[in-house]
Amino acid sequence: MKITKTAADTEILRELGERLARTRLEQNITQAELAVLAGVSKRTIERLEAGVVGTQLSGFIRVCNALGLTERFDLLVPAPLPSPIEQLKLRGRQRRRASRHAPIKGAQPDPAGTWSVAEPGPADWKWGDQT
Repeated sequence: MKITKTAADTEILRELGERLARTRLEQNITQAELAVLAGVSKRTIERLEAGVVGTQLSGFIRVCNALGLTERFDLLVPAPLPSPIEQLKLRGRQRRRASRHAPIKGAQPDPAGTWSVAEPGPADWKWGDQT
């Protein structure tokens, strides 16, 4: 399965668990051996591979490290690069805070916290010379 932004959390967890299990088996490592290498319990390995919700992220990172997968985390969450304009504004300093942008006139926040502008309907539309 390809992991997409529309996939449910449970589907993603299950897919990641299956991938970890396949990687472990390709390296011919048992769950018990991987647990020792990662410094976690065998039950944690079982839960990760089953895609069980509630497994701690630190356990996932330890298992990935034991399987030699942590180098790929950089692909998962790449370091943000400021745009050339941002670089000029910052003059070599690092950004420390996020700033709020002024909302666009007519913009409404959606449940996810992002702003969107409602398109005017046919009744709201007028020619430029009509007021």
